[in-house]
Amino acid sequence: MTAQFTMYSTPWCGYCHRLKSQLGRAGIVFDMVDIEQDPAAVTIVERANNGSQTVPTLVFSDGTALTNPSVAEVKAQLAAQTG
Repeated sequence: MTAQFTMYSTPWCGYCHRLKSQLGRAGIVFDMVDIEQDPAAVTIVERANNGSQTVPTLVFSDGTALTNPSVAEVKAQLAAQTG
């Protein structure tokens, strides 16, 4: 199964760890990028958050983004994309 979005995070972010676990339990497949290891990812996160490096930031294939969403918000976004 292919990833449905990319989650930008840091290793020390508790919100990121919690969301990652919840998404895994829900069977939602995603890519994970550590913004501390990928300088280009910092720019993506800042662009999605008006200059802030707030994580977790999820970027979907249609270019939309969610910051620190609930699993319900992620599911709603995925449903909206599939029509």
